[in-house]
Amino acid sequence: MKLGSAVRRPVTRATVLAVGIDGARARPDRLVTEEPLEIRVHAPGAEPVPLAVTMRTPGNDFELAAGFCLAEGVVAGPDDIDTIAYCLGGDGEQQYNVVTVRLRRPTRTVPAPRPFLANSSCGVCGKAVVDDIAVACTPVPAGPTVAASVVRSLPERLATQQRVFGETGGLHAAARFAP
Repeated sequence: MKLGSAVRRPVTRATVLAVGIDGARARPDRLVTEEPLEIRVHAPGAEPVPLAVTMRTPGNDFELAAGFCLAEGVVAGPDDIDTIAYCLGGDGEQQYNVVTVRLRRPTRTVPAPRPFLANSSCGVCGKAVVDDIAVACTPVPAGPTVAASVVRSLPERLATQQRVFGETGGLHAAARFAP
């Protein structure tokens, strides 16, 4: 997987396996895209420094990087930022998962890489650079391995354990089920 090789879109077209009462069938769908974004800071007279990797839906990457730098105290406001741009890879190709925030002046302290805690269940947000994400994994075998009846029962089983979501409609959950 080459993460920066194409312009990223917030929606990805995919073929999904829809499981319903009448069985399973493949159908086209549109899925929200989620990818890592590495943010680097480049102060005048210094080398660019990797600041963080976070997950995001592509689009508004520069605004996300600027807001992240503001929230982490790297900048005091928009006047501290000269430019924000996607980085070029070694082959001169744009790396759309890596941005550099170029500062106008070295008036704010650029934190050392990873001075703050970031967590994610997938492990991406704790990385300092996008290249650290790649890991050796066994490919997931093709085909469903769980009975369709079990899959259909999962939303209701999960909902019974999500009191806060039931009240607010806005809280993430994770679950592990065994057939």
